[in-house]
Amino acid sequence: MLKLNNSYQVINLFKLKRYTFDLMKKKLFFVFVLAALGMHTVAQVDESKDSLYAEEEYVEEESNLVEETFMSSRVINGHSVEMLRKGVLEFRVEHRFGDIAGSNGGVQTLFGLDNSSDIRIAFEYGITNNLMVGIGRSKGAGNPYTSLMDGFAKYRLLQQEKKGMPFSMVLVGTSSMSYAKASSDESLVQNYPKFGHRFAYCAQLNVARKFGERLSVAIMPTVVHRNYVLQSDVNTLFALGGALRCGLTSKTAILLEYYHCFNPSGTRLMNTNSLGIAFEWITFGHNFTINLTNSRGFGETQFIPYTYEDWLKGQFRLGFCIGRKYQGE
Repeated sequence: MLKLNNSYQVINLFKLKRYTFDLMKKKLFFVFVLAALGMHTVAQVDESKDSLYAEEEYVEEESNLVEETFMSSRVINGHSVEMLRKGVLEFRVEHRFGDIAGSNGGVQTLFGLDNSSDIRIAFEYGITNNLMVGIGRSKGAGNPYTSLMDGFAKYRLLQQEKKGMPFSMVLVGTSSMSYAKASSDESLVQNYPKFGHRFAYCAQLNVARKFGERLSVAIMPTVVHRNYVLQSDVNTLFALGGALRCGLTSKTAILLEYYHCFNPSGTRLMNTNSLGIAFEWITFGHNFTINLTNSRGFGETQFIPYTYEDWLKGQFRLGFCIGRKYQGE
């Protein structure tokens, strides 16, 4: 009887182990099926995610807006239609040397490098993609202003589209103020009988179009008003500016800029028209421009009414501008 019981126990133990083994196989198979289904689901999610990203990239590439008509918020002396994007801060350093040739240039001044016509340091900021402001300080060219503070606001009214709007349009308002010590000579502009006489203003409508990938053209009707001028001068002037950008590569270009100042009826202004040519080079986060211009000062309230130099007499100078952009979080 004892041996029989032991046989039954062995048989039952064998059946129990076999049952357990079959159950484990079924569980492993079930787990394997779940894992395979899970991997398939994840793969589908990843594929849909990739498709979504690809669709977003495709939409971005197929944007109807025309970008980078000009590569900087400035051409050479004046503004362009370009805007800083929202949250972008730009630090700008601009410098003008002395005359390369003429009576004030030549070898004795190392073609103007010994002299400094003007220096400007500025900060500009994009409030929105269509609105930016800036403030700067310049030494002043000295004819007639020195120790200048300037500021501007710039608003984009229209932006060129690939299908639709044929051009971009920007409204620019600038002002400048001299905080130099007033002169005791009442015949000079620098006498400043009143504090308001230190101010000058400018309003500009900037219209530009980009033709293909290399060529951009702009026209800039501009009004300049100075609160205090000489008796032989006029307070308000009208000028028509024109600009051209010709891309050489994706990072380099040649720039041309010209402002023609119109004499009011019955007056004869002594100033000449501002003309500049520049080489532009774009690097990561930087915009670098080397220019030649007959203008000494910076900003529309300076170079439009107070350019007296003549290119044909060698009265033009080397200058440069470095812009560095900082993107906020």
